[in-house]
Amino acid sequence: MDKLLILWLAAFPLMGSPGPATMSLAGIGAAYGARAGWGYLGGIWVGTTSVLLMIATGVTGLVVAVPGAAQIISLIAAAYILYLAWRIATAPPISDPAASARAPSFAGGFALAIANPKAFAAIGAVYSGATVIGTDLLFDAAAKVAALVAVILIVNTAWLYFGSMISRFLRDPRMSRVANVTFALLLLGAVALALIW
Repeated sequence: MDKLLILWLAAFPLMGSPGPATMSLAGIGAAYGARAGWGYLGGIWVGTTSVLLMIATGVTGLVVAVPGAAQIISLIAAAYILYLAWRIATAPPISDPAASARAPSFAGGFALAIANPKAFAAIGAVYSGATVIGTDLLFDAAAKVAALVAVILIVNTAWLYFGSMISRFLRDPRMSRVANVTFALLLLGAVALALIW
């Protein structure tokens, strides 16, 4: 149990710190509200869990070994993150009854999670840096995956609802625009930090 606690103590700050997924969730919560962001949140959950499973099974090593694959994935990820930042920055205020803009979807959340460089770095560091059950590799992998899936669910949900709670103070269209643009810039900054990390 102590080893599991140590894993969580390492995982929560690394996986829950600002990054592309967490900043996009906060931005979507602020721009569209928590309920409208549930589909996107589901995509982030499934995508980040897929990243975890790719790391646990060694698939990431195979993908990175293909010449040029990492660069192509990075370009696709950068293009999508720029698009997502634009969507957050230009979202209408939540209180605007004429607002017809829809929050990004499950597919958008999944795409961001799979292309998120911070997810691979943070999950890879936590997963490979801990042993929960030293006597059995299969049970150790299963325990780490289960523990980290719980972290994925908790931190990403918290960021969506954090953004949503902030939106209550942003009913003024001008303040809402400032917040949306700020979250979009934070998303771009988080990506830049993840790429140099």
